Order: sequence, then structure tokens, then C-alpha cells
Amino acid sequence: MKVGFIGLGTMGAYMVANLAKYLEKSNHGLVVHDVRKSAAEPFLAKGAEWADSPKAVAEKCDIVFLSLPGPKEVETVCTDAAAGIIAGLKKGGAVFDLSTNAPSMVRKIAAVYAEKGLSFMDAPVSGGPNGARTGKLAIWVGGDKKTFDENKVFLDAFADQARYIGEIGAGSVAKLVHNGAGYAIQAALAELFTMGVKGGVEPLALWEAIRTGAGGRGRTFDRMVDQFLVNKYEPPAFALKLAFKDMTLATELGRELGVPMRLANMAYAEMSEAMARGWEAQDSRSPMKLQIERAGVKIEVSPDRIKGVFERDPPAQGDPKRA
Repeated sequence: MKVGFIGLGTMGAYMVANLAKYLEKSNHGLVVHDVRKSAAEPFLAKGAEWADSPKAVAEKCDIVFLSLPGPKEVETVCTDAAAGIIAGLKKGGAVFDLSTNAPSMVRKIAAVYAEKGLSFMDAPVSGGPNGARTGKLAIWVGGDKKTFDENKVFLDAFADQARYIGEIGAGSVAKLVHNGAGYAIQAALAELFTMGVKGGVEPLALWEAIRTGAGGRGRTFDRMVDQFLVNKYEPPAFALKLAFKDMTLATELGRELGVPMRLANMAYAEMSEAMARGWEAQDSRSPMKLQIERAGVKIEVSPDRIKGVFERDPPAQGDPKRA
């Protein structure tokens, strides 16, 4: 069996390097392609086979991995009638798109592939270049479950957290939720941290202090489980009225110091609305219900299901949920 890999940039090159080690041990071949043949030279020197086009890769392989810049590049590589993967992949073949892509695009490509008896899976990765180098990557896969199960061994060769999460597009949605939340948190951190520095605290001392607090000790997304995911805000772990007092003081300090704090004030406005709803005795995360209401969705997960996740993947060291 031969495995193809298209896209040998920073992330792709590291993933291929780890994949190649597994393929060598298991007597599978590796076929590579990139717009720059020079990027493939280290792998060709170790026995990988070069292909001049995505079509040529597909003609030689049963499974092809992609690591490309974005939706347009993925669409061209996958669906070009003359030189794309679809022109060369045999019926029953599979493509795993490791790129960060648009859910609408992966669903569009998957529909075209399905008509020809091919599988297209969205499988975006998270972990950055260092994670790709060390194999400490998360991969969130959407598409046909049977195709995932049959090929998971290859994903495991370069990622330690490859998991199937739903139908085609689910992986891309999860990646955008993860990255969008990360950048929103980044912006909020910049606001509040600059306020702290302008308030007279030396940057390193401030960073050392806040990383030992409740927010610093636990995984960002682990903090969603106690109230938000289970839809249970009473009794409070920390009452909204107390959190609202803290946020009032923080935004007042920002105004005193002349620090623009757009995101913090938006959060304050959410808390104000929740207070006006009469939720002051509920948990400090109760303002999150406002967004659930606006979005028109229902979120309520069984605690037993959450417990199962923590048993498979425990909270961070020092997180109180570990106790």
C-alpha cells in the first residue's frame, strides 16, 4: 500500500516526517508532492517517491493526506478535472484534508467525491509546528466513520489525539470554534494585561501572579463543564453578583487609566443584562445563557458523559477538577 501526502510546508513537512517512520516500519510506500519540489528533497533522499501532480499522487495511492493553505488550494488540488486528485484516485480511495478549511467547502468536495465512490474527510489539526514536530497533535475528523476507523493507524503515526467527531464538516467547525475562541481570549488578555501594567505592576510579576490563579491552572475549555455544558448554574460556585462587582472594578480601573477595553466592557454588558434578569445568585457563568438564547440552541450534556471524557483525558495538573 502507498500513502500520498500533498503540501510539504512547515506543518506538512513535520507530519510527513513522523508518518514516514511508521510507513517504513510497516512496509508501506510514501508518495509526495508540493508546488516546490525542493521541499520534498529530504523525503526523496530517504526513499519517498515524487509525483508531478496531485493526480499523479492519487494514481499511485489508496489514501492521500493534504496540508494546504486554505479552501481555494484544497478545492483546486482535489477537484481539478485535469490534474487534481479526483482525476486519479481509484474507487474506494480516501482523502484526508488536514488543512483549516471552510465547512461549506469540505461538504461541497465530499459530495462530488461521493458521486464517484470516493471518501473525502475533513481532518484539521491543532498543535502548531512544535506539535507537528513532536507528534503532539489533535486531529478532529468529520466524514464517513468507517473510513476513519480503517485509516486511523496512519493518523496515529503523526498525532496523539486523532478522533472522529461527526459527519463531514464537523472537524472544520470544531477547528474554527477552537481557533476563534483562542483569538478572542488573546484579545481579552491583551486588554486586561495592559491595564495591569499601566496600573503599576511589572509585566513579569503580573504574568507570574495570574498564571497561578484559577484561570491559569486549568485548561481553558475544561472550565466549561461545571455549569455551561450541563446547564446547571445553581448552586453557584462563585455568584454572579460577586463576579459583576469584580468586573465593575476592572472596567472602572481601565477608564481611570485611560486603557481602551472594548472586549472587557462587552463582557460587563453581558453581566449587566444577566443581573437585570435576576440571576445575581446564580453562578458567575450564567451570562453564557444569554448567548445560548440568542443562538437558539440547546446545550445540556449528561455529567456521566463528561466524566467519561475526563477519565480518558484527565484535567491539567493542579486543576481542582482533578481532585
